[in-house]
Amino acid sequence: MPTKLPFGSWPSTITAHDVAAGTKPLGGACFYQDQIIVQEGRPAEGGRNTLVSYSLDSDQPAEQLIAQPYNVRSRVHEYGGSSWALITGRIQDAIVFSNFSDQRVYLQQFGQAAPIALTPDSSVNSDPALRFAEFIQGPDRTVLAIMEDLTATPVRHIVQIPLDGSAAEDATAIRVLTEPARFVAAPRLNPDGSKLSWISWEHPNMPWDGTVLHLAEFTDAGTLEDQVIAGGTDISIMQPEWVDDDRLAFIGDKSGWWNPYIYQLSSARTTRLVDRAAEFAGPLWQVGTGWYLVENQHTLLCSYGTGTTKLARVHAMTGGVEDINLPFSRIKPLQVRDGWLLAGTSSMTQGEQITLVNLQTLEHRAITNSIQQLPEPSMLPSVEEFECSNEAGQKVHALLYRPYQEGYEGTDGELPPFVTFVHGGPTAQAAATLNAAVAYYTSRGIGVVDVNYGGSTGYGREYRNRLRGAWGVVDVADTTAVIKALVAQKIADPARIGIEGGSAGGWTVLCSLTFSDVFTAGISRYGVSDLLGLVQDTHDFESQYMFSLVGPYPEAADLYEKRAPINHVSKISCPVLLLQGDEDRVVPPAQSEIVAKALAERGIPHAYILFAGEQHGFRQSANIIKALESSLAFYAQIFGFETDVPAIELS
Repeated sequence: MPTKLPFGSWPSTITAHDVAAGTKPLGGACFYQDQIIVQEGRPAEGGRNTLVSYSLDSDQPAEQLIAQPYNVRSRVHEYGGSSWALITGRIQDAIVFSNFSDQRVYLQQFGQAAPIALTPDSSVNSDPALRFAEFIQGPDRTVLAIMEDLTATPVRHIVQIPLDGSAAEDATAIRVLTEPARFVAAPRLNPDGSKLSWISWEHPNMPWDGTVLHLAEFTDAGTLEDQVIAGGTDISIMQPEWVDDDRLAFIGDKSGWWNPYIYQLSSARTTRLVDRAAEFAGPLWQVGTGWYLVENQHTLLCSYGTGTTKLARVHAMTGGVEDINLPFSRIKPLQVRDGWLLAGTSSMTQGEQITLVNLQTLEHRAITNSIQQLPEPSMLPSVEEFECSNEAGQKVHALLYRPYQEGYEGTDGELPPFVTFVHGGPTAQAAATLNAAVAYYTSRGIGVVDVNYGGSTGYGREYRNRLRGAWGVVDVADTTAVIKALVAQKIADPARIGIEGGSAGGWTVLCSLTFSDVFTAGISRYGVSDLLGLVQDTHDFESQYMFSLVGPYPEAADLYEKRAPINHVSKISCPVLLLQGDEDRVVPPAQSEIVAKALAERGIPHAYILFAGEQHGFRQSANIIKALESSLAFYAQIFGFETDVPAIELS
């Protein structure tokens, strides 16, 4: 017989330390000889990113390739991405990477103790003015990359960096290949090195709004002369990849869905390969993000879907789609070699992994796991794709995780408390995978619902565009609609409904607490509270993001003030926990401090915790632990259940 205990008070073996210390962020990966190189985060080292080599053919221990103090992380577009590349062939094999602290590019040769700088120190008041990312191997002992230049008005170029170190003290040795653009991404050389493609976009667009695809002859000197072959201000082009010297694949959403296309140079003709109401790409928050790869001249290996994704083989001539059945809720192909696919995968039992898949037999094995010690299966919830309608009759998507621990159930007649997760972005998506933070709650008897409100990706451009001009309205309406549906179906206790989110999700938290009455507690992690402050004081990549989410500034200044929770704190009547990093450049601490002060003036129970040395998102183990334990203690105090973490004091 199951033991009956109040929801929230079930004893759990999943601790905050397990969630933090036992989880390492995984980045890209590639084959190298008889090894696989993986980018991994190290929460115990202040969130440092390094590269680790795993042997394919033996039980040799993993080897770290980039030692401290180097941190393999780019700040291009502030969110970085694609911060390293393997260089092989005409020189000694090596790794090129961007170092976080100084944003210089370094060359780490295998077997050498220290890396060699390839680009100059560009720091101005300790803030690098030149930043680099998305490296690809170029001709004649060079690499091509994105260069972000913040010395004046921010611009980006595709550049060519010599590998001999001649640019380490002389920035003029870096060849600028492309005309300045506000943003660029995805440089790709065709197989014979005669053509270069890339994408660009300008303010006020974000890359999911509209990008253009460039094509240029690659010459030996000067700036390349290019032509635009696809895209526009309202068509989003993603991830160009060369199939051969005459065909360039890319993902475009002209139809309303990100589907694959082929551009043929010899005929100047574009062909849509697949016509499906499914997404073959997603939002480009980090440069270098990929959703497919070229398997050979005949086929592409693509990840596609809506709420979950699957792998498919798409024929580059006919557009035929063959699904490849694998037991993953999400999959991202990274590289293929000799019939083996290297992929980033997610599942409800294993979490995120770097996985090796035999494309003929479909046998697969994990190279490394994000979650180092998997929770006991008896502690893990299942996920349900939940749908309801908002007041306008539009469909809203969410992922539902009911309280679960084998051998336990709530007391008779009791409904469980629920925590509403609101993803950041807001142009992003909550994905179905083993999430230790979700299991941390559900194994204690607290339900979790992860809402993909209007504006989320994964459901086509029309769904994504529902948030245009309506941030703080549509996201709040859709999130409250999900909670009302859970309450109406007697899944959740209406008196114990929490909501939490970070960054843009923190904005929706504060807006929901301000403009609705369905939530009884809220947690904002580095959340946006003041739109005027954000639009006036944030990094370049998102500096005009608000123009589409709210309205043009300063023309719509009144709307910015009307929407901002900071101007309506008097409407918040439930307790609030604020968690903030003191080095956050995306959402500065001042935003959380203003909310805390306003709550204090009104006598609303709250706590404000400032984490030293953290930027936009918490990376240090001790801080991840404190944030999670503080969140549980906060809910326990408000919802009235006992828990095993230190109490926090509410002012």
